[in-house]
Amino acid sequence: MVFEYAYSLKLIKEVPTKEIKLPKKKINVADLEKGSSLSEKFLEKEELEEFLTVTKNEGLEADLLAFTMLAYTGLRIGEMIALKWSDIDLNNHTLRVIKTYYNPTNNKSKYTLLTPKTKGSIRTITLDPLLIRLLLKHKELQERAIKEKLYYIDNDFIFATDEGYPKTIKLLSIRMKRILKLTTIKKQITPHSFRHTHTSLLIEANVHIKEIQERLGHSDIKTTMDIYAHMTKNVKKESSDKFSNLMKDLSLNLNS
Repeated sequence: MVFEYAYSLKLIKEVPTKEIKLPKKKINVADLEKGSSLSEKFLEKEELEEFLTVTKNEGLEADLLAFTMLAYTGLRIGEMIALKWSDIDLNNHTLRVIKTYYNPTNNKSKYTLLTPKTKGSIRTITLDPLLIRLLLKHKELQERAIKEKLYYIDNDFIFATDEGYPKTIKLLSIRMKRILKLTTIKKQITPHSFRHTHTSLLIEANVHIKEIQERLGHSDIKTTMDIYAHMTKNVKKESSDKFSNLMKDLSLNLNS
């Protein structure tokens, strides 16, 4: 992204990393025995419920909206921070993803809005009624607060600081860790974990893999299947139960 940004500013003549493909880490026996490579990087439905409930009761300004948005849409954190009110259709309950937030220095005023990660990342997502209610409430509070502030640069950002700048990824990470400490959840999650969480819940809801691909904004369905094929405990148990029922008669014969 740094090289591509430099290229767009004509600081360099070509992108040196254009043809580079990072090798995927292979899982060895030691990793499997330790379980390090299989550590869950997402929240189960019950864990998400606990996290969001604590957020509702103990979260700071717009925390509930931010983490519910991540969990209910599967947006990348940069895509969410870049959201403006003009990207939301409150009447038709949809959200457009047409940009992403880039700020390697975490300086709130020195950010850049870039085009999404891939062409497939440009998409329209249907929003849950809960998100619409939270957005409307947030919009009302934000408009009221703007009127009371003398120094506010209104660039239409949904997740804005007191000055009107988009909130940084670092700030949301700190907010997330604060809430996590107030829960019983022991997993070491990041804001990106909510994207994994959303995917696992889509799988649990039996959403077709093609729909999951489009919702997440993957250009290649292989990416969806390789990276996001996270099965929740409920789905694993359901698969096991289905197999057991299918093989019930044979199992009875073998067990007699």
